[in-house]
Amino acid sequence: MAETPEITADRPDSPIHTSGTDHITLIGSNEEDTIAYYRDVLGMPLVLRQPNLDDPNSTHLFFDTGDGRIITFFVNDDRQSNPAPLRHQIGSVHHLSFSIEPERFVEVREALEAEGYGYNEFDRGIFHSLYTRDNNGLTIELSTDKFSIPDDRRGEVLATAQRLREEDGVEFAEERHLEAALEELGLETEKHELPDAPTGAGV
Repeated sequence: MAETPEITADRPDSPIHTSGTDHITLIGSNEEDTIAYYRDVLGMPLVLRQPNLDDPNSTHLFFDTGDGRIITFFVNDDRQSNPAPLRHQIGSVHHLSFSIEPERFVEVREALEAEGYGYNEFDRGIFHSLYTRDNNGLTIELSTDKFSIPDDRRGEVLATAQRLREEDGVEFAEERHLEAALEELGLETEKHELPDAPTGAGV
């Protein structure tokens, strides 16, 4: 049986240490549908558009996800969108998660309804999420934190919540573990008011 990996926010003893996420690139359908979803529904500015440097017959679209981190798509007008759920296999993308402001959570949920997109809403214990699908059936998670956690301390907070969860002998990290982790680390944060929702465990 494989050894349980250590959970820690400390840098591993490895030859390379990444400094963040620069961008993620996906194979999209066509330009019109991709812009209609990511810019006009999710509100991501289209910040760069140029030929795909590896395939000049397709176009490369760059969207700012909201904090300067970029998601890009290779699109071609000969490809039609297909909203059917994607089949997953090893190496495929299961879902993408984008942050939304907690005070706008209900507004975002209502906007999805108004735009005709179905969704599931779950309280995941340490965060709260809406799950929907884009124009090509890719699952999109719109997630908000229950507490305002500084970006540069996020890994440390989650690793501490993991330890507290293990000490508690429960299977999933819960809100109380996150709250205790913040207290242990001396981080004073605001708790956000979010609607009640099922946990979605096992779904």
